[in-house]
This record gives sequence, C-alpha cells and structure tokens, in this order.
Amino acid sequence: MKGSPAPSLRNIKARAPVIGGNFGVWGGLFRVWDSSIKGIRQKEDPWNAIRAGFMTGGSPAIRGGFKSASNSTIRSAMLRAVIEGVSIGFQGTTAGGTRLELPEMMAEP
Repeated sequence: MKGSPAPSLRNIKARAPVIGGNFGVWGGLFRVWDSSIKGIRQKEDPWNAIRAGFMTGGSPAIRGGFKSASNSTIRSAMLRAVIEGVSIGFQGTTAGGTRLELPEMMAEP
C-alpha cells in the first residue's frame, strides 16, 4: 500500500460539509413532500413515504434533464419501497411476541 492515509483524510474532511448539506436538502425535501402527500390524501401509510421518495428523487435532478430526473425518481422510489418493506417486516416480527392473550373465563359455580 503506497502513501499515507493523510491525503484521503483531507479529502474526506473537505467533502464532508458538502455531503452533509446535500443530505440535509434531501431530508428537507422528503419531509415537505411527505407532509404534502399526507395532507392531500388525509391518510398515513407506507405509500406516502414511497411517493415522497419518488418526488424527492426527481426534484433536485430535474436540472439535469428528463432522463436524469426519471432515473433518479425511480431509484429513489425503489429505495423508499425497500426501506418501508423492511420496516413493515421488522414491525411484524417484533410485534408477534407482544400479543396479549385473553384469560379464560372462570366457570360460574
């Protein structure tokens, strides 16, 4: 392995604010779209997050043209669908052990 890790660390430190800012913009756009879709549909379900991911992916990419925006929207919606699917799966497995059982009714004498 050639060289020291110092140049790599400098590059990481230089790019960290840019990447953090981009992530913040993405998160803000997602919240705006998610809240807007919830307000329009008057319903809260996983489809809202998938639709919000679709719109969030395309919003910043629209500057790059139709092809760039369409690819970004599809990838973003698929990512949100996977995240929502995994979340639903975890909820199903973790909630399975917390089901309450009703006590049997005592027979009257």
